[in-house]
Amino acid sequence: MSKPITILAIESSCDETSASVCKDGEILSNIIATQKVHEQYGGVVPELASRAHIQNIVPTVDAALKTANCQLSTINAIAFTQSPGLIGSLLVGSQFAKSLSLSLDVPLIAVHHMQAHVLANLIGEKKPSFPFLCLTVSGGHTQIVLCESPLKMKVIGETMDDAAGEAFDKSAKLLGLPYPGGPLIDKYAQAGNPNRFAFPEPQIPNLDFSFSGVKTAILYFLQKNVTDNPDFIQQNLAYICASIQHRIVTILLNKLKKASDQTGIKDICIAGGVSANSGLRKSFSDMGSRYNWNVFIPKFEYCTDNAAMIAITAYYKYLAEDFVSLSVSASARAEWG
Repeated sequence: MSKPITILAIESSCDETSASVCKDGEILSNIIATQKVHEQYGGVVPELASRAHIQNIVPTVDAALKTANCQLSTINAIAFTQSPGLIGSLLVGSQFAKSLSLSLDVPLIAVHHMQAHVLANLIGEKKPSFPFLCLTVSGGHTQIVLCESPLKMKVIGETMDDAAGEAFDKSAKLLGLPYPGGPLIDKYAQAGNPNRFAFPEPQIPNLDFSFSGVKTAILYFLQKNVTDNPDFIQQNLAYICASIQHRIVTILLNKLKKASDQTGIKDICIAGGVSANSGLRKSFSDMGSRYNWNVFIPKFEYCTDNAAMIAITAYYKYLAEDFVSLSVSASARAEWG
């Protein structure tokens, strides 16, 4: 009987400190420490984020090990998020991982954050079959990825300017909603008519996205209506949120439909922080039923930044003996696919 493969993974790319233990591809724990300090600033402050990671990383790793009923002595490898992200935050996680790898004399595995979001769909019993398509949507990325195997992926469409998550958050800011605003748009949208107000869909060729024009249209729309009626936003908040969400979601799914038509692939996933959006999840499921897709959506805890997705990616890298040396560097930006 082969020896179990037990991996400790660390995620610290932005403002969540997370640790996870994975054994033979099964997630045993996924602990996330969220930083509240950024709410008063309306966005993530990089210096404050890295300081909070320093405070959180030891208790978070300890909690992950205890939840998994696991000892450090049984760990076969240490994994960490190498890129992309805030460099100060990445350095906290990478240096901690390197120290553990060195002290335990176990291999070190570097993971690309966006690849891990895609492979979050491989957590649990229900998994897509290769090849599959994945729409990854977050505050910093919007991509359509063709996945041929766990370690072979190709980006076939991506945003030319802003990410979908950024469009949500900046629209929320225009509405006077606190940070993070994207989930609040989702909350208010559930009580509104998505067809009440119309926003344009950009005509971008191929499988690429653009959200800058939509944001500008929303800005001008609000400026005009607030000038005519100072209480316009308060009186129509649910309708505005529903209409904004509807447009962003349709932009995403229309491109995904186009990708499925071009490739002939019917196993289709979504991933990333914005995949927690209820409007996107429902519309995606509805589209799957309409076009006979096999759709896959990660559990909520695996949509936002988390170490379980780092752990499952590291598991497949371990099987391929894809290890790195202690001299490897974290990177704020790194191409992939």
